[in-house]
Amino acid sequence: MFYIPVLPYAFLQAIKHRSLTFFLLTNPAIKNSGDGTESKYKTICLVPEKYRPKSILISVNEDLLKIKTKISEANIEYPFIAKPDLGFRGLLVKKINSENDLKIYLQKNNSVAILIQEFITLKEECGILYHRMPNDEKGKITSITLKKFLSAVGDGVSTLSELILADERAFLYYDLLQNIHGEKMQEIPKKNIKRTLTVIGNHSKGTQFLNGNHLINKTLEATFDSLNKQIKGWYYGRLDIKYSDFDKLVKGEDFKILEINGILAEPTHVYDASVKGASYYKALIAIKNNWKTLTKIAIQNKVNLKLTYPKALDYIKEMKELRAYTKKLIQLNKDN
Repeated sequence: MFYIPVLPYAFLQAIKHRSLTFFLLTNPAIKNSGDGTESKYKTICLVPEKYRPKSILISVNEDLLKIKTKISEANIEYPFIAKPDLGFRGLLVKKINSENDLKIYLQKNNSVAILIQEFITLKEECGILYHRMPNDEKGKITSITLKKFLSAVGDGVSTLSELILADERAFLYYDLLQNIHGEKMQEIPKKNIKRTLTVIGNHSKGTQFLNGNHLINKTLEATFDSLNKQIKGWYYGRLDIKYSDFDKLVKGEDFKILEINGILAEPTHVYDASVKGASYYKALIAIKNNWKTLTKIAIQNKVNLKLTYPKALDYIKEMKELRAYTKKLIQLNKDN
């Protein structure tokens, strides 16, 4: 429903370029340019090694002993993050603290391929939406979303459970937090001690998205220009990033890229309704402008690389398969 007002623009572009799949040429390095059918493992491997977490891919029904060997050979230690290799909206994303946690997670989710990544301890997280026209040397950052994790501050009297129930945002995720913290919910945090409640930077895990566009500057864009040119075939997307200090990130220091989100990437800063002047109309304009950008990129790639548009019927078939997979993932998430 949110996108209905901008759908006519998308259909107009499809008519203009005589293809329902023209947008799939935006990021030639990523399957379908990152429309949700791409492997997270293959995509993160496009990122230079120093900027990405240690990662391994676990196949469907893979033997536990073989998995443990892979984890050891990759020098990944507990805790680490497990998530579907093809996934979205934070479904089945979990912090794995022990071998027993891993066994339980795999037993419940052995019907899908799983991506295991080292747990990045850098304290801050953001999403940065960047694009570069194939014919240009410099790109542009159009959105920065700062992520605020759910937390509770102890008063020396209340249990963690009581603190969560008293918080205007955290109480909405009480069942999730109870599942994460278990018996610790009855502990009494010390006065003025802040307890971070979740470590997954996703709305479904309670993370709040804040508009960080005031932090966009030429130095940061130059840092991303340099990074973008090291990832051949990627021109548009949002990078989910862990970092220690934003000033260091601007200089290209002390950060890790958790994911590259392709053409489905949104300017997620628009979901921060607390910003003065924020509105549904402005959100639609931001989304429409980004669709316009990826259209231009796709057309340039078609000409430069002499590409042909994917067949619409093949794409429709893939979307049906993705829909069936999504239903399966949602059910698995409920069962977890």
